[in-house]
Amino acid sequence: MSLKIYGIAASRASRPLWVAQELGLDYEHVAQPYQDGATRTPAFLALNPNGHIPVVDDGGVLVWESMACALYLAERFKGDANISLAAHNHAEQAEILRWSFWTVTECEKDALTFLMHRVAMPEARRKPELALQAEQRLAPALRVLEQHLQTRRYIAGERFSVADICVASVLAWVQRAEAMTQCPRLADWLQRCLARPAQMQVRSMARREVKA
Repeated sequence: MSLKIYGIAASRASRPLWVAQELGLDYEHVAQPYQDGATRTPAFLALNPNGHIPVVDDGGVLVWESMACALYLAERFKGDANISLAAHNHAEQAEILRWSFWTVTECEKDALTFLMHRVAMPEARRKPELALQAEQRLAPALRVLEQHLQTRRYIAGERFSVADICVASVLAWVQRAEAMTQCPRLADWLQRCLARPAQMQVRSMARREVKA
């Protein structure tokens, strides 16, 4: 099998894994952990000298950075137009690129802070004030996407694309935020994305990893 995706599903590796599941790709999932120096071995650093997951190895073509991995797989495996996640035209390509980069620059840092201090960390280590501050900073960005979704069902238009995966994979971290209740179109779009069978399969992978 020439296509490999390195990284546990309960990490940013969920992004390329979600793309692979949507497209029905034949790939090997190498559930590479990132803790305790696991990504600092010579073997892994040969794949990504930054020492981070995920990594996509497409027959020797190496891609790292989770959004780049997702965008690469969508473009590399366009497949049947009915299931393609890649752009069908330049207008869709513009939407895919700008919103994928937008979610990294405008949302990811604060979304992760909210997740860690509201949900993920042990309660004794959480700092609620950091979660609140992150949510307050994130609220204007959520309103921008809420407005964008007034005229379309999905981010790039009327069909689900890799842009939806890139953005939903970040905003899933703040689906419990109070700010989300003020953005009903955004909340509806997010729940439709997270209910997709491919996303549910990735979440199932993550649960199995925790139990292993």
